[in-house]
Amino acid sequence: MVGVKRGFRGTPDATLRVVEEVLVSRTSKLLYMPLSLATSVGGGLLAGALFTQVWKRIDDTQEPPPDPKDLNRSGAKALSGAALQGLVFGLVKAAVDRAGARSYRAVAKESPV
Repeated sequence: MVGVKRGFRGTPDATLRVVEEVLVSRTSKLLYMPLSLATSVGGGLLAGALFTQVWKRIDDTQEPPPDPKDLNRSGAKALSGAALQGLVFGLVKAAVDRAGARSYRAVAKESPV
């Protein structure tokens, strides 16, 4: 067969299998992107609600978390609120991303990375 490129094992069928695997992998990873975006948005909403509940339990005044630009509230409260918010959002993001990656691997039988 002149002009036929050979695959890893020297057959056109092996080449076709490799091309099919690459296309399936690319397609499944493209499908993972919108799923990842949706779970990230959901995780952000969850993190916001969780942070609000944690702040209500920590703060004595039962006021909403301080805005860092609000100069009528203490600087220590503004900075501790920002630190707590970063901690909660970081933990929730990592948990949601990890759960999404594990779910993807369970369905697609490959890592999303």
